[in-house]
Amino acid sequence: MDAIFLARLQFGVTICFHFLFPPVTIGLGCLLCIVEWRGWKKNDEVYVQMGNLFGKLFAITFAVGIASGIVMLFQFGTNWAPYSNFVANVFGAPLAAEGFFAFFLESTFMGLYLFGRGRVSKGLHWFSLFMVSLAAATVSAFFIIAANSWQQTPAGYVLRDGRAELANLFEAIFNPSTLPRYFHVIVAALTSGAFIFASVGAWHVLKDKGSLVGRKALFLGVVFGLFFSCIVVMPFGHMHAQQVARTQPEKFAAIEGLYIGQRAAPLVLFAIPFTDPLPPQLKTKVEIPGLLSYLAFGNVDAHVQGINQFPRENWPPLFITFVSFHTMTALGFFFIALMGLAAYRLIRGRLYEDRWLLKVLVWSVPLPLLAIQLGWITAEVGRQPWIVYKLLRTSEGASPTVSAQEIGFSLTLFSVIYMALLAAWLFLMIRKAKEEPKAAKGLE
Repeated sequence: MDAIFLARLQFGVTICFHFLFPPVTIGLGCLLCIVEWRGWKKNDEVYVQMGNLFGKLFAITFAVGIASGIVMLFQFGTNWAPYSNFVANVFGAPLAAEGFFAFFLESTFMGLYLFGRGRVSKGLHWFSLFMVSLAAATVSAFFIIAANSWQQTPAGYVLRDGRAELANLFEAIFNPSTLPRYFHVIVAALTSGAFIFASVGAWHVLKDKGSLVGRKALFLGVVFGLFFSCIVVMPFGHMHAQQVARTQPEKFAAIEGLYIGQRAAPLVLFAIPFTDPLPPQLKTKVEIPGLLSYLAFGNVDAHVQGINQFPRENWPPLFITFVSFHTMTALGFFFIALMGLAAYRLIRGRLYEDRWLLKVLVWSVPLPLLAIQLGWITAEVGRQPWIVYKLLRTSEGASPTVSAQEIGFSLTLFSVIYMALLAAWLFLMIRKAKEEPKAAKGLE
């Protein structure tokens, strides 16, 4: 294995591990704000206990997320020095803003939320949670996504002396892909939070049908889970796909499996891609004629560029982009179906007795995070071979002085540490989620 492949693999492992935690933090934080507000304003003891329960899960995830994110930054200077030199002038502003929100506001108010319960006023305690979950974490995520989106669709820059220099801060931050990606990612994070509420609530109801904390958590998880699962697909997923079709047509052709450009392009629902030997082709296809053209450009007869219309050296990896995108999409529709069924049973008053459905909700808790990981893989692998789209190739951004042996050693070391951290996180999350709340029993 060469150094560039290992450097890419190391960064992929690092970001995949880190990206488990911000979505959970954002998703849990949003629903936790609602729970803590109800407990404070209505003096509802059940919601107070829910706040205690999910606040522990929120804190555990927040701590591991902060720790795992720091390692990612060091790789820019070690494994990707030419890339760092190329983008430094553009990335300085959004990364500085993210650092301010993440390491100052989030950390300060997180301490107040964790240690202020019962020691400061309930209003100040709730405000500290609001600042962490909705203000700092969400705004912090915006600047990270803006910086990453600039790599996908660069804007507001000039090239000078072989470097990208910031020419217009507004255009750079609000480049063509920032807002579609931001809304899609945030709603996906909210979906993951709703699934955690539904899963933990379902577990407590399975253990004790009269658990008020379990019932209310399950209710919130199902209602918000259905809502977020729907809007993450339409409109936000649809908007993001349209943006990719217009600004990154090679990626769009790869994720959709459109290997030959055509009018009235079909939407592939299922297929098995064969990309070696060339030309690439799809076997066992299930497709809807003309639907891809309509969804991408609003016209069933619109021409959609195929991968054959781009130079071979600019093709992204075809197999992984197609499979990751379609698996993510299939999971998205599964979420809608599952939460739709749970909502229907909830309306009929039968969800709390539906043990098989409750068990499905319990075991489905990691699936939104899997979908988020697949979405990230689709976005990043689909951008290849560019580390900055049409400006800098990935092979040109890697550090020439770092050997494959050095990267391999650090990759192995980090992987072992990440596995230990992941095991510790899962152990603590499961242990805390199973704790019996004080106000758990007694039907209203």
